[in-house]
Amino acid sequence: MAKSVHTDVLDAALAVVGASTSMVACTGEPANFAAANGALKLAAATMVAGDFTLADGDTSGRKLTVAAKSGVNVVADGTATHVALLDVAGSRLLYVTTCAAQPLASGGTVSFAAWDIEIADPA
Repeated sequence: MAKSVHTDVLDAALAVVGASTSMVACTGEPANFAAANGALKLAAATMVAGDFTLADGDTSGRKLTVAAKSGVNVVADGTATHVALLDVAGSRLLYVTTCAAQPLASGGTVSFAAWDIEIADPA
C-alpha cells in the first residue's frame, strides 16, 4: 500500500514553526523554552512572518526557509552550538538545530545565515 500526505498537512506543521517570534543562538541544546530564552541564550533576533517562506522540498515534501539575520547583538559570552526558534508570547520552544560552533563575546554581533527546515513525503 502506498503512503501519501497532502501538502496542506506538511504546510500546517511548518506554519507552527513559522509563527516563531525569536531566533536564538544557544550555548548548548535547550531542553525547554526557559533554557533557550535564559541561561543558554547568547543572542536573539526578532522574527516576523516575512522571515519564513514555504516552498516545495529539495527532494520531496515541503520546506520552510528561515531568513538570514545580520548584526544581531550578543548578550552573553559563550560558544554558540545550537539555534532555537521560539514563540515568546506562548513560552514555547518550537524548533532546535545545531550550528557550527562559534565563539561569541558580549557586546559584539553575530549573523545567522538562511537555513531550511524540511519535511519529506512519506516513503
